[in-house]
Amino acid sequence: MSAPTHGTLLHIAERTHWDAARDTGVSYTMSTLGRTLGEEGFVHCSSDMAQVDGVLGRFYTGVPRSDLVLLVIDVSRLDAPVRYESAGGEVFPHVYGPIPVSAVIDVRSLPGNR
Repeated sequence: MSAPTHGTLLHIAERTHWDAARDTGVSYTMSTLGRTLGEEGFVHCSSDMAQVDGVLGRFYTGVPRSDLVLLVIDVSRLDAPVRYESAGGEVFPHVYGPIPVSAVIDVRSLPGNR
């Protein structure tokens, strides 16, 4: 599906998985909560904070925010293609390959539970 491309993508990561990738320098391969890239076929991402908030509300309600981080990914540093695909009435970016640690340009805290 075609959609405007973005210079950065956002990905909600479980802190332990991101820390392991960062500490070893091995590409990040988690797709979403408890699911790997190998299981899903791509890494789920969001285009903006509105999408992040929606994903948090739908899929991460039982996870303490302190166990999560928000990865800011520089698209130009990815080796894998990004496809914008429809899910739940919205268009989300999906990365079809691992995320090199060097592509993550910022790691942020997530908004608290509402």
